[in-house]
Amino acid sequence: LVLITSLNCEREMSDDATLATYPKTAEIFTDAPVGMGTNFYFPYGPGPDNPIGSKFNAWTVDDNVSYKGNASMRFDVPNGDDPNGNYAGGIFRVDGPGRDLTGYDALTFWAKASQNVSINEIGFGEDFNTYDGNKYITTMRNVSLTTNWVKYIIPIPDASKLVQERGMLRYAAGGTGPDKKGYTFWIDELKFEKFGTILPLQVSIMNGNNVVSSTFVGVKTSVSGIISSFNMPNGSNQSVTIAPAFLNFVSSDPAVATVSDTGVVTPLTAGTAVITANFNGQDAIGSLKINCQGVFVNSPVPTINAANVISIFSNAYTNVPVEYYNGYWAPWQTTQSNDFSVEEDNVLNYTNFNFVGIEFSNPTINATSMTHLHLDVYIPGPISSGRRLELRLTDFGPNGVFGVDDSQSLPYVVSNNLVSQSWMSFEIPLSQQTGLNSRSHLAQIILLGGDNSSLYVDNIYFHN
Repeated sequence: LVLITSLNCEREMSDDATLATYPKTAEIFTDAPVGMGTNFYFPYGPGPDNPIGSKFNAWTVDDNVSYKGNASMRFDVPNGDDPNGNYAGGIFRVDGPGRDLTGYDALTFWAKASQNVSINEIGFGEDFNTYDGNKYITTMRNVSLTTNWVKYIIPIPDASKLVQERGMLRYAAGGTGPDKKGYTFWIDELKFEKFGTILPLQVSIMNGNNVVSSTFVGVKTSVSGIISSFNMPNGSNQSVTIAPAFLNFVSSDPAVATVSDTGVVTPLTAGTAVITANFNGQDAIGSLKINCQGVFVNSPVPTINAANVISIFSNAYTNVPVEYYNGYWAPWQTTQSNDFSVEEDNVLNYTNFNFVGIEFSNPTINATSMTHLHLDVYIPGPISSGRRLELRLTDFGPNGVFGVDDSQSLPYVVSNNLVSQSWMSFEIPLSQQTGLNSRSHLAQIILLGGDNSSLYVDNIYFHN
């Protein structure tokens, strides 16, 4: 009776009712920030891949330089060894409900630099909202700037989705050359525009490759490497990296693996499913093939007394402070991370693995009383012929910081008899780490010998 009464009492929306609307302001910065509120600039902080973070005061308003009017946005990129921030990066977020950008098809700006440089990333759609923000990030990478003012256009992949967007600008810029020397660049007349002549050409997922991933029930992964190209008003083609939410995803077998509208793939049972996508009615190049091997078996539970352990990564012990488990040392490294947890046990998941660095330098570790380094390794996919796993240790020397008094062990062969789909436990004698002058200021563990497949690692600890 209550249900029937409730249904009968529901009202239809009045003809006079209107849906909430948001400002359609196009300008972000002319001579000053436009409609951004009072608290709108947020620099990138420290993270697992960069323990220092961006320089907090890299952005200012410059009243002496401008393309048009009286001022511009000034970005001072620091030197790579600046302790207050080794790069410039952050977001500009509307301090309010956001803007309706459905009437535009591009973000545009004029820019120049103190020297010819390439900016790592410039885009929009990031607002640090962990619930539903960052859903429509769009980024133009390796943007070349000169000492002259030039206009740049970043296409909006699908403006119909940007009904309430707060992320007006995102950027990341590092120093130039091997020494990462700093420089300055300026942006002016930053705004959204409607050209009507920007045409989508092609989109790819997984960087256009047909990727095969061996995984387990409940271990989620994400569709990545989404790049879309557009024909621009001047006739040139422009590629941008776009968020998965702009695409429509399809699983060839939803009983084996489902895929969300944001590209998150969830394996449900043993089997195979192929994830594909389309954008603006066109099939995307590339795919993600999921080979689900069933229920995941966790690594062996350590039994050594905690008093005899210095733990780097393990749920069985209290871990020492670690700056990062994947330093991503560009341009040589290809290894990405997609760590996961199964039954409250965290596992390091290195994808596209060639080598990886783990750093624990603040503070360094005194392992002179330790005899071994332990680690558990699982390779989910097939093992290429001749593959072996190697390891190197780095000691930061008496001063305890990276520099001239460091020492590093020669590559130590952990195993040249690797097996697939089974946990392998290794005990590495510290006495056999040739080339290491000391173990009193250990700061890095480096794993080598990947063939660009996947590698799971757990229970990394020194012990005696």
